[in-house]
Amino acid sequence: FGSRRFPRGRGRRIARGARKRQATERAMDIDLLNPDVKEERAKHKLKRMIQSPNSFFMDVKCPGCLQITTVYSHAQTVVLCGNCNVMLCQPTGGLARLTEGCSFRRKVE
Repeated sequence: FGSRRFPRGRGRRIARGARKRQATERAMDIDLLNPDVKEERAKHKLKRMIQSPNSFFMDVKCPGCLQITTVYSHAQTVVLCGNCNVMLCQPTGGLARLTEGCSFRRKVE
């Protein structure tokens, strides 16, 4: 089981004349306290420095009657205008797709 080179139960021996590692100071390539805005938005919502959702509520203006309707950004059903029954957005796998002519703005908390 054991041998002269690797005694049993001790594992590998470290050479007596092994060089000590020298501690060197290196400058960071990125600034961890002030991350780039574009890089933060590209990260997963849980991997950001401050966790924040990707979804939001928005006010959508109907192109026909100019009525404003509140719509969820990741709506999973077709949203119709309350007055003229025009389709404002249709669902996709992620963000809802607004119809042409609709304008929107993010709702403020």
